[in-house]
Amino acid sequence: MIEAALVARPSLSLFGLEGLRASFELLSHQMSACLQATAPPPAPGDGHPVLIFPGLGADGAAVGPLREHCRRLGYTAFDWGRGCNTGVTGDPDQWLQCLATDVQALLAAHAQPATLVGWSLGGIYARELARRLPGQVRQVITIGTPFNADQDHSNAGWLLRWLGCGGPALDKRWAARLRRPLPVPSTSIYSRSDGVVAWQTCRHPRGSRRTEDVEVEGSHMGMAWNPQVLQALADRLGRPAV
Repeated sequence: MIEAALVARPSLSLFGLEGLRASFELLSHQMSACLQATAPPPAPGDGHPVLIFPGLGADGAAVGPLREHCRRLGYTAFDWGRGCNTGVTGDPDQWLQCLATDVQALLAAHAQPATLVGWSLGGIYARELARRLPGQVRQVITIGTPFNADQDHSNAGWLLRWLGCGGPALDKRWAARLRRPLPVPSTSIYSRSDGVVAWQTCRHPRGSRRTEDVEVEGSHMGMAWNPQVLQALADRLGRPAV
């Protein structure tokens, strides 16, 4: 566990620039995509399913660049199918179990275990689902997900609470639960220039097994099309299952 005294939420100036930075990053991504369209296609992946969970307030369209990137690499990629992520409502355990049932149905047609990819709050879902779906999950990849904290170190805490999904992130019992090791390999992608969540809370506890932390440069809101994120994602998807 990281010490709360050593962690500060991102500065308000960094937070205020999130939208502008993400817009420039999206423009850069679109220009790169045009160039890639004329390049030879990459060697195809093994086709295993990749299920992508959007961040708070985001939907399937927002994670479209992630989904299309995975498909171009040769994987069967799709999003969670629930539209906009408005957060956890009601009892967190019951809500997550309902989500696990939906995910089981999505994965039923696939013989290979899935990689679960979660952006921000979506990464919390991905981690918890990996515990609930033994044998159906190959690995978890989180992007800007603050799973290693004992209190709110984000600039979005007020929004989380307003939407009724602050429980798991802020409650001490849930905070300890989120830090528990996963039964599958886990990669956390984070940015020190994240204007929404404290980057320290996106790193695995020291000594964790089968875990890896990957640092990128970019905004929180632009991570779904950040080229360094896409590169890290391609590398992890191409690794053999363990």
